Amino acid sequence: MSEEEPTDQPLPLVAHLTELRDKLLRALLAVLVVFICLFPFANEIYTFVSEPLRALLPEGATMIATEVASPFLTPFKLTLMTALFLAIPYVLYQLWSFIAPGMYRHEKKLAIPLLASSVLLFYAGAAFAYYVVFPLIFAFFTSIGPQDITIMTDINSYLDFVLKLFFAFGLAFEIPIAALLLIWAGITTPENLAKKRPYIIVGCFVFGMLLTPPDIISQALLAIPMWLLFELGVFLGRFIERRDDGTTSA
Repeated sequence: MSEEEPTDQPLPLVAHLTELRDKLLRALLAVLVVFICLFPFANEIYTFVSEPLRALLPEGATMIATEVASPFLTPFKLTLMTALFLAIPYVLYQLWSFIAPGMYRHEKKLAIPLLASSVLLFYAGAAFAYYVVFPLIFAFFTSIGPQDITIMTDINSYLDFVLKLFFAFGLAFEIPIAALLLIWAGITTPENLAKKRPYIIVGCFVFGMLLTPPDIISQALLAIPMWLLFELGVFLGRFIERRDDGTTSA
């Protein structure tokens, strides 16, 4: 079979829709199975996620629930998000298995590493937020308040806050993949991206300002890694460009 032809024969539209439905059902089932396995440990999961703040609370201060159903719904929501988080590789595999038959062999060779790297980078971004960002920003927030104010954070408000940061850092760590895809698709080149570096840096800080609390520490902790990851994407993009040139000349 030619390298310039898709590896599988095209299917009718109804067959495609049926296959897509099956893939989505499998992905949802995977999330449900992981959720069922994790639900007995919902409170422990919340305890783990809230540890960066609880470790810095003054003596005698605790987290509180301001709504009647919060003690149940908040760990429930966190467990559901954790199940989705852990099932992402399988969900993306189902997506990959749906679109892969229509791709060329050389596209598959590049897409598979990119897909695996995107999952690892998202996990790395969430881990960076938990182990590096949370201790710093919570130490800052808990130290600047008036001394006669007791810190008692609502558990649901805390969860919404950290989920937002998990998503922001996970998404930010996908920048090298986005840059590589743009270069691979021929939309831009590493040289053009490098020329736009000043705008990218400003954009990173604007993005950090919009997705993090209104303090310079958390904004910088998001913006600086985004900039460095952009530079990594440009650096790796040069290798893809050289490889494509070698393939074309061959």
